[in-house]
Amino acid sequence: MTELPDNVKRLREMMGGCGLCPRNCGVDRAAGQLGSCRVGPGAIVTSAGAHFGEEPVLVGPGGSGTIFFGGCNLHCVFCQNFDISQHASGTPASPRQIAEMACSLGGRGCANVNFVSPTHVAHAVAEAVVLARRDGLAVPVVYNCGGYESVQTLRLLDGLVEIYMPDFKYADAGAGKKYSDVDDYPAVAEAALGEMYRQVGPLKTDAAKLAVRGVLVRHLVMPNDLAKSREVIDIVAEAAPGCAVNVMGQYRPAYRAEEFAELMRRPDWKTVRSLRDYAASSGLIRVD
Repeated sequence: MTELPDNVKRLREMMGGCGLCPRNCGVDRAAGQLGSCRVGPGAIVTSAGAHFGEEPVLVGPGGSGTIFFGGCNLHCVFCQNFDISQHASGTPASPRQIAEMACSLGGRGCANVNFVSPTHVAHAVAEAVVLARRDGLAVPVVYNCGGYESVQTLRLLDGLVEIYMPDFKYADAGAGKKYSDVDDYPAVAEAALGEMYRQVGPLKTDAAKLAVRGVLVRHLVMPNDLAKSREVIDIVAEAAPGCAVNVMGQYRPAYRAEEFAELMRRPDWKTVRSLRDYAASSGLIRVD
């Protein structure tokens, strides 16, 4: 077997006292210990297939080739995918198996390979991308994450990802702590977004209007403006000028939201429309 690149080796090593994400749990995942993500040394895949519910620039006739990973480095109390994100359900998969899934999706006509919740298994994703490309994978790789990312880890992914698609959940650190269990979400997400933008720049599309490279940010509008959405848009416009943004209006109470009275209503569409217009006026490209 051809030797793996140094960046992939380094990502593997980072699991020894895990620092793959900004939580820096420090546990030895390589030895089977579980960090905050509830995942040990290998990736857990919950599903792989063509998905048609993503943004139009990612879908095309063949869909987006999504590979969903179990576990997550965030613990959002309103998560709509909590059954896989908070319980790490799924089937263990080696980097070779993930690479084969990616090549299969690309071969079936998917517009891209879309790794969903890859942060805590960045080591496996990086190795899988290297292997898949050696096997002929030609479609773009999408890194579909929660935005709470380590700049160090992102730098080791440089050259392996064509499209970064992070969430930017909150401009308010208190909300990040209360609803996602991290103390420093806005500052960490801003630094991570800046690194993603440095690597791939604003979103670029081909003749079929499908994304081939760049940054696409997602922001979920929360009830009662708990996320401080205008401030989120301001941060995104500063850190990644001219990037694409999807201001999403599909919040609904899920998982543990009922424990928080302020999470039990939905944002109104007038607010969502206003925020989308604000994003466009800030120089961002709307893809909602």
